[in-house]
Amino acid sequence: MNQAVSGTKSIGFFGWMLAIVLTACAAPSTQQPGVPRTESDQTEADRRSSVRMELAAGYFARGQFNIALDEIKQALLVKPELREAINLRGLVYAAMGESQLAEESFKSALRLYPRDADILHNYGWMLCQQQRWPAAQVQFDLALAQASYRAPSRTLLAKGVCQARSGRIVEAELTLGQAFELDPASPAVAVNLAEVLYRNNKLERARFYIKRVLSRNEPSNASSLWLALRIEKRLGNNLAVDEYSQSLRRGHPQSPETQALENGQFYE
Repeated sequence: MNQAVSGTKSIGFFGWMLAIVLTACAAPSTQQPGVPRTESDQTEADRRSSVRMELAAGYFARGQFNIALDEIKQALLVKPELREAINLRGLVYAAMGESQLAEESFKSALRLYPRDADILHNYGWMLCQQQRWPAAQVQFDLALAQASYRAPSRTLLAKGVCQARSGRIVEAELTLGQAFELDPASPAVAVNLAEVLYRNNKLERARFYIKRVLSRNEPSNASSLWLALRIEKRLGNNLAVDEYSQSLRRGHPQSPETQALENGQFYE
């Protein structure tokens, strides 16, 4: 998601954002907390809705939105108040650009499950995408306020990205720092924190976080390399700039980041 902050055209900003939006789509459990659920505990409606939701999630991930909606509809016919179905329906509509339908879905889900952190998170992210900054922050804060929420770093990441997109870079640094404290292994958190530090001209700290990502044994994406390159450019480290430039050209020759490199658009 390479959107700019405060009108800036920097390519690759917030390039690790997909994982913060998606939520689990398994059928809800009727078991008491801490009691393992077995196959025999599932009702026929549980099984049928679970199959439909697995299919819907798969179609959604592949961008087959209309088919995903059909599967969600079938799941809701079996279990009309299925939390995961209503939540995923909002995500699908949002991905399709159907903002009103997405908002109606999330609001419908929250009427049934007002303290569901996943729904609050996803609704907040949709509002952020629409640049409805204050409303998005309200939803993120409500999600974070849920004592049973198991993924606060994900929402802190989304909140920090949303703050940065709205131009609140100092607040974004604090929020993303909190996300890093909770999940230091997350490349999405480290990259976005590094980007915000870069924009706040805290270059040595930005270098530290981006190097954590690039030191992994997995292939580096174009946005991470581009950020590392721009940090070293600002620090005057021409040798590192050359190394990152070669990696970018070699690994991502057709990327917008490589095009920006060739055009010398380091600070746009």
